[in-house]
Amino acid sequence: MTAYGLLALAVAVEVIATLSLRASNGFTRLGPSLLVVGGYAFAFLLLSLVLQRGLDVAVVYALWSAAGIVVITLVGVLWLGETLAPVQVIGMLLIVVGVLALELGARVHA
Repeated sequence: MTAYGLLALAVAVEVIATLSLRASNGFTRLGPSLLVVGGYAFAFLLLSLVLQRGLDVAVVYALWSAAGIVVITLVGVLWLGETLAPVQVIGMLLIVVGVLALELGARVHA
């Protein structure tokens, strides 16, 4: 699997783990709690494999965290009934632009 494929899988696993935090009810429910701990451990394992394939740690972490923020936010809005203020949408867009700048800068610098 490519580095970016592993990174996408790491994001998906992290999103599942993060959503399980809510279901764990403060780590009082065993199943969701195991998903949280196991999911984050697996996501970091995947991130280590991405780094092994030669991508810069700053770019990998920025992509992973930004993608997680955007996906979790969309899940919250679309399926959990959460709302976003316009300033929050602007903030997410700034995060995405910042990560794109990191990625482009890494490619130009390489």
